[in-house]
Amino acid sequence: MGFYKRRRWDETMGKVEVVIACKCTSRESNPDLASYIWASISICLLQAVNDNDIHSIVMSYLVHNCFKETVESFIACTGMKQPTDHLEDMEKRKRIYQFALEGNALRAIELTEQLATNLLEKNKDLHFDLLSLHFVELVCSRKCTEALEFAQMKLTPFGKEQKYVVKLEDFMALLAYEEPEKSPMFHLLSLEYRQHVADSLNRAILAHANHPTYTAMERLIQQTAVVRECLNQEHGKDGPQSFSLKDFLKS
Repeated sequence: MGFYKRRRWDETMGKVEVVIACKCTSRESNPDLASYIWASISICLLQAVNDNDIHSIVMSYLVHNCFKETVESFIACTGMKQPTDHLEDMEKRKRIYQFALEGNALRAIELTEQLATNLLEKNKDLHFDLLSLHFVELVCSRKCTEALEFAQMKLTPFGKEQKYVVKLEDFMALLAYEEPEKSPMFHLLSLEYRQHVADSLNRAILAHANHPTYTAMERLIQQTAVVRECLNQEHGKDGPQSFSLKDFLKS
């Protein structure tokens, strides 16, 4: 595990580019990634870049994604002050996230209620999504009777609100298929759906603790995209092209 930083003068843009990247072992990587995670940031300024700001951006990314061991190593390498208010609940958030990602929604709900009291009571959309994960796991395990009973007890009450009706119909339709993974609603069984719910839960827990719900890196990218789009619309062909993260990562 290591960190590196490089500085490069971009003569075409007349500014300094500072890149910092971190490489961590697979113990803290997401299940669907390869054995390494690369977190990289490129910040372009007309003046010298403050190293502390760069470190804060990387730290924000690591803390948000619960890479506790990497956070500790990064602090040791950079001499940053340890953000105790974030680290205290990082391991708990990581466990909750993993349970949700694995489809063990009931355990995720239990731990969420311990860590963030009343969060799910106030966030009905998230609560519904977590309960639906458990329903899907029962369906995938071919426990259709148990799945139906669970739906009647936990999911049906949501049907009193119109916005949940279509979702309920989609989930209940899974019971009609011997191979639900081949049904038109197969996406509800996917890792991508569990990832979406797990990410939403992680952001909700952070917001409950009055922490940023998006990393500084994500906010910088969003801001860059908006500014570049406004300049492109204002100046047309003479202005900069719209920001493309995909193209940027290839450069």
